[in-house]
Amino acid sequence: MKIVTTPMCRKVVELGGISDYVVNKHPSSKDGDFAILLSESGTDIDSLPLKLNTFDEILDSIIEVSNLTSKPLSKDEVIDKIRDYNLIYEWFTNTGKFSQLRGENHNINVKVLSNFLKEIVEDMNFNIDDYNFDYLIYPDYMEDIEESSDYKLVKIPSHHNVPEDPIERAELRYSILLNIDLL
Repeated sequence: MKIVTTPMCRKVVELGGISDYVVNKHPSSKDGDFAILLSESGTDIDSLPLKLNTFDEILDSIIEVSNLTSKPLSKDEVIDKIRDYNLIYEWFTNTGKFSQLRGENHNINVKVLSNFLKEIVEDMNFNIDDYNFDYLIYPDYMEDIEESSDYKLVKIPSHHNVPEDPIERAELRYSILLNIDLL
């Protein structure tokens, strides 16, 4: 089976144990027999769509990709493989800043203007409130956000201004939200 993946999924494919694959931004039957791509992408061949917004989605996706190999990975094996990524490793080992803030974030009211950001915000245990909020969290492609003295703006990089590596991408977004009380 010839596997093709997108640049944004490459690292998950590698961490999942697949070493023989082709990378194409828009996988098709010309590139391979099976595609591994983001869930919002489309292709004309059988595929494994992945969600890679939250740390949990990334971990689950690596495990799912590994299930395509002869050596499926356990959760602990994946956590060991991501040891060099500080924030996601701290998330799963419940150490560092996350161990303290997860419980405290429910006291912070936020409004979120994007579904992919909402998943991350929920994961970090912020209280989502569309009417009584301290922070407005929005993706960087929304340029016409009106500032108010009633709340602080938190702009999060979307798809064009982030690393291709999904773990680095998630760590960037989580780190911005991790420091929300410093804004």
